[in-house]
Amino acid sequence: MTGLLMCAALLTVNASAQREPAVPLVTHDPYFSVWSMTDKLTDGPTRHWTGTEQPMRGLLRVDGKSYRVMGDSPREVPAMNQTAMEITPTHTRYSFEGAGVRCVLTFLSPLLPDELDVMARPVTYVTWEVSATDGAKHTVEAYLDVDSRIAVNSQDQFVVWGRSAAKGLQVMSVGSQEQRVLNRSGDNLRADWGYFHLAIPTDEQAASAMSSDAVRSFVHDGTLPEEDDVRMPRVPTDGAVQLAVAFPMNVSGTHPVERHVLLSFTQDYAIEYLNRRLRPYWARDGKTSGTMLAESERDYAAVDAKAVRFDKELVADMERVGGKDYARLTTLAYRQTLAANGFAADVDGRPLQFPKENFSNGCISTVDVLYPSAPFFLFFNPALLEAQLKPVMDYAASGRWRWPFAPHDLGQYPLADGQVYGGGERTEEDQMPVEESGNMLIMIAAMGRAQGDMHFAKTYWLLLTKWAEYLKEKGFDPENQLSTDDFAGHLAHNANLSIKAIDALGAYAEMAQELGHTDKAKAYAGLAKTMAAQWETMAQEGDHYKLAFDSSGTWSQKYNLVWDKVLRLNLFPTKVRETELAFYAKHMNRYGLPLDSRKTYTKLDWEIWTATLADSPQQFESFTAPIAAWLDDTPSRVPLTDWYDTLSGKQQGFQARSVVGGVYMKALSDDVLAKKWRNRAQSGASVSHLQ
Repeated sequence: MTGLLMCAALLTVNASAQREPAVPLVTHDPYFSVWSMTDKLTDGPTRHWTGTEQPMRGLLRVDGKSYRVMGDSPREVPAMNQTAMEITPTHTRYSFEGAGVRCVLTFLSPLLPDELDVMARPVTYVTWEVSATDGAKHTVEAYLDVDSRIAVNSQDQFVVWGRSAAKGLQVMSVGSQEQRVLNRSGDNLRADWGYFHLAIPTDEQAASAMSSDAVRSFVHDGTLPEEDDVRMPRVPTDGAVQLAVAFPMNVSGTHPVERHVLLSFTQDYAIEYLNRRLRPYWARDGKTSGTMLAESERDYAAVDAKAVRFDKELVADMERVGGKDYARLTTLAYRQTLAANGFAADVDGRPLQFPKENFSNGCISTVDVLYPSAPFFLFFNPALLEAQLKPVMDYAASGRWRWPFAPHDLGQYPLADGQVYGGGERTEEDQMPVEESGNMLIMIAAMGRAQGDMHFAKTYWLLLTKWAEYLKEKGFDPENQLSTDDFAGHLAHNANLSIKAIDALGAYAEMAQELGHTDKAKAYAGLAKTMAAQWETMAQEGDHYKLAFDSSGTWSQKYNLVWDKVLRLNLFPTKVRETELAFYAKHMNRYGLPLDSRKTYTKLDWEIWTATLADSPQQFESFTAPIAAWLDDTPSRVPLTDWYDTLSGKQQGFQARSVVGGVYMKALSDDVLAKKWRNRAQSGASVSHLQ
């Protein structure tokens, strides 16, 4: 289906039918991630996921009069009426109508997990599709400019700019003057090394300019300045240029016109891992940014066609497995999950993926961030989960990590040079020993099952055995410690954390059996079963199970129980799930189920894990309906937060994190569906598979 044919389907979607908290436009990694955080694309500036302005402006000039289609400036230029907005897993489409024309503006970030070479390219395609609605002929010019703030952390940094050429493209680029590569780590940061590129196909008769006066010239007479501004370096607040392009179009009811550009941000190095600088995966073989852009342009039509098919099939499958609200949620979470990761190449060229703990503490490769996002990668391509777990395991196996439990993190993004959370490498203070050890055992067992072998577990068997022994001693009745829900504080005798340890021991037993360690398999399977029976007695309190073994009158979501169902460990009797679900039905708030009895806030990922315990579609949808209402109503206009209040709908913290990949747990629980999507994935698949 071509983009123009998609327009007809798009126009059937009422622009006011639903409203997302934020709309993904450009989504690749924590540095290259631009969103619209308003109802209409013309209501405000586009922003980095952190909320910092990174303006991209779009105008349409029809028969000599200009209209805005993206951004809230220039204010004197009226906004064209936005008639529709559609988000699919890889596309965002806006439709506008006015002055006798229709314009569909599409953003495509082709994050295809079975095409790693394509997924790794930091390229978003922006496409205009313009046609007449009145049957008349119209002279139209489409305009786009990108502010130089897109290439720096703060607007007081000096930038430089220039032009280059790639095969089939003219390229305008801007970047910081200093280029302090991998110079610091942090959370609320944008890039201050690397270069943003606006690449324009040479056969599309476009005019381009690097100027701070481009928009004024375009609004005045539809032209761009003939000369680039070469006064540099400059700061964005003092005359730094915008990169601008304008396309002439002659449209009519029978002659629609399509144009596109490529937006890209490239860095020579993506991640520092244990003091080694790693190149982006797309550049692992010495590929230059020019070559990468040329390949992206060459593959545009094939990439778009595959992405359209991908979107249509995935949305249909998500609706079948979980209903319309679930399909909406998984769609909105799709690009965010991948864009919260840095994608690098190891020294041997193998993929390594490093999530950033956005708006939490900026940690990199946090194990209890890997854990909630794991369902996404287990569903689409387990090789990507292996690419996330390998750096953690190699670090844990090194002499630097001396504790008998799994680490919490590898550092602070983008510097994965060793744990910084809690006691770090120094002390056991404020660690998450049961949490992270259980997480690693469960994820590695689930990954081995998804891949059809336990090669990863075999490589790190001694380490996994050490963690299993730790959980055998410490996991059933956890001491006063943190869990992944560390914002709630320390908690002793945590019943949900105990479930994680029990499931992890069951998972370890399964791995042992697969690897031929039959004695260990039998011993740990028996131990896990015994612990599960003891858990039921200790946690039960009337019509539900307690938050902590020693805390009467409390309750909590037992979301860790989902692995007992998904991995078919069958350690806990069915009545535990049924009892909890019946209890949760009585405690549902307007926007969802609270995390536990202490507060009214919840976690989005855990809600879907808990909902996946349900056996009927109606029971599952009783969880997703309040979440859909929250998406419509929340006053927090940010990329999906996973921590919000179930009464007010307000964000409590966190945003744009990869943990929203956890909403794919329901899809993962369908073995047939998960196998279908996994079978498409071939690590390192080439572009030839697009044909």
